[in-house]
Amino acid sequence: MNDADFFILSALGLATIIMAVIAIVQKNLIRAIAAYAICSLCLAMLFFYLASPFAGALELTVGAGLVSVLFLVALILGGGEEGEVPA
Repeated sequence: MNDADFFILSALGLATIIMAVIAIVQKNLIRAIAAYAICSLCLAMLFFYLASPFAGALELTVGAGLVSVLFLVALILGGGEEGEVPA
């Protein structure tokens, strides 16, 4: 593994972890859903880079696509609040 591979893997892994933490601690639900979608997208890119296209495609369609849209639709149908989550 050369330096470029190490840098790309490190950047994708760090971006995945950062976006996952943001999705967990974010109080605004729409921003949390967006952070989750970006986290899932970074994870899918990591799978593609590690030569696992089936896992990458599955994560991209199910994680970043389907689940994020379901969360957003459930939020809208459940009241559509864009405000803060009560503590």
